Amino acid sequence: MSGFYSFKDNQLENNLFLNRIVAAFIAILLLTSGLVIRLIHLQVTGHEHYASLAKDNSIKISPIVPTRGMIYDRHGNILAENTPSYSLEIIPEKTTDIDDTLARLQQLLAISEEKIDLYQKQRKRQKRFTSTPLLLSMTDEEIAKFAVQRPFFPGVDIRQRLVRHYPYGELAAHVVGYVGRINEAEIKTLPPAEYQGSTHVGKLGIESSYETELHGKTGNAEIETNVQARPLNTLNETDAVQGANLYLTLDMDLQKTAYDALGSFNGAVVAIDIKTGGVLVFASRPSFDPNPFVAGIANDAYQALQTSEDQPLFNRALRGLYPPGSTIKPFVALAGLENNTVIAPQHLFCKGYFQLPNVEHQYRCWKKTGHDQVNVNKAIMESCDVYFYQLANMMGIDTMHNFLQKFGFGEKTGIDLVGEKPGLLPSPEWKLAQKKQSWFPGETLITGIGQGLNQVTPLQLARATATLANKGKIVYPFLVDKLVSTTETRPVREPTTDIIPLKTKNVNSIISAMVDVVNNERGTAYAYIFKKDINYQIAGKTGTAQVRGIKQNTVYDENKIEFKYRDHALFIAFAPTDDPKIAVAVIAENGGHGGTIAAPIAAKVIRQYLRQ
Repeated sequence: MSGFYSFKDNQLENNLFLNRIVAAFIAILLLTSGLVIRLIHLQVTGHEHYASLAKDNSIKISPIVPTRGMIYDRHGNILAENTPSYSLEIIPEKTTDIDDTLARLQQLLAISEEKIDLYQKQRKRQKRFTSTPLLLSMTDEEIAKFAVQRPFFPGVDIRQRLVRHYPYGELAAHVVGYVGRINEAEIKTLPPAEYQGSTHVGKLGIESSYETELHGKTGNAEIETNVQARPLNTLNETDAVQGANLYLTLDMDLQKTAYDALGSFNGAVVAIDIKTGGVLVFASRPSFDPNPFVAGIANDAYQALQTSEDQPLFNRALRGLYPPGSTIKPFVALAGLENNTVIAPQHLFCKGYFQLPNVEHQYRCWKKTGHDQVNVNKAIMESCDVYFYQLANMMGIDTMHNFLQKFGFGEKTGIDLVGEKPGLLPSPEWKLAQKKQSWFPGETLITGIGQGLNQVTPLQLARATATLANKGKIVYPFLVDKLVSTTETRPVREPTTDIIPLKTKNVNSIISAMVDVVNNERGTAYAYIFKKDINYQIAGKTGTAQVRGIKQNTVYDENKIEFKYRDHALFIAFAPTDDPKIAVAVIAENGGHGGTIAAPIAAKVIRQYLRQ
């Protein structure tokens, strides 16, 4: 029998087996070591971190939005309140198709595309189980329409919320401002912890300036949730702290008088309590209704406001820049007296115009035939331009600029509103820096009568008038008088004692002349202020500011000039002169002569205030 025989290599097989055993042992050892190391990390070194994550998975912190503080005027009239309102809200988690739901709601309730887009932005910042408003301040018709279709909209419901409301509408819009929905830019700047759950923020006026105080402190609730992050139970709560209530110095009855008195003229009226600096009137006309901005104003309505030639959104009292015209003359005259450039009885001659040496150009007086011999009293009372051309030329621009600056011209008043303009008090240094041009002597002359590069705000003019009436004690205007919170009541402003050192006889000379402006039959406001039934004197100064320059030897004829190019009418005043309590500045755009239009407006405000 023939065949092949195979023999086992036992040694080789034993070696192979042993190698496999060693490899398996090493693999098991490595895996076991890795497992042990991981367990040590989870249980020891990483315990605190993972315990925290586990807690976060089961407990969520839900914000409790505070109630916004209210705003009142000095008499306790409500300027901004929170009113119950019905809103249409959606919980995305409970809807089968959010986009389909929005499309059907849009068709049912005629919701604008803007509001849909706004909702989408807000929804993406919230958890899916959070109820987010789509419509605020629903009308009865909208509520009724939705109620019928409610079963077909799972996850959509009508809820009651507190919505900001402004009872005085346009009368206080530029002062109080308004709140609106938080936008993308604001999200980046607002404190995340404080504004979790908040949908609105102050956009303008006091609502913006005092946003922190009005908003309050956000509370929170610890809510137990399931794995889908759905709330199961509230474990602990920290109550929200309601926003503080603000009481303004504003007098809304006086505000209405001033606003109505402007009539068809665009312009502004500012009145200040001389004793405290509290702003009594802060009227800018035309104005706008702030209430539509709360829920989200329609784009076409907003565009109408934006593009209107009358600029109703523009705060003229705070940001309007106007040449002061002759209302600057009492301050220029006081500068001349204080710097010994002239003395009160000293006469300068007015022949109807003034010329600089070796210059042909005539700087004309408003009175073509001139005022003859003029002293300080007559110059202010009759508003002689030539007197102030000469005085400005004698003083020089630097002396005049430095003195006027002490009264706050060319600077912000520091009022508690955002966006104030500083105006412009020109100087050679300013012109060289801003325009790269030299200063000309003629510019000094027109600066002396409040024209040229001069620009003031109505607020600035009222503040300067109040400081003059206060005989140099500087008045700092403010709007919020006191703050009342759940824990305290405190004044917002501390009294100040800053003083411009002035000689009493010089101030009295200026005030006496301003009294004559109103009470002397030759005064520029004499014929326009009814004085029969008052037992005190009003001191004032009229002003007429050119909107467009007039060529040499051209006669100004208001009837031949387009309305928007007619002169502005200005008037400053304070009363009573023996114990000043109120200072007023009025600007009526394109109103012409200050005595005719602006003076009666100031007189109405003064008379009403002093009757109280």
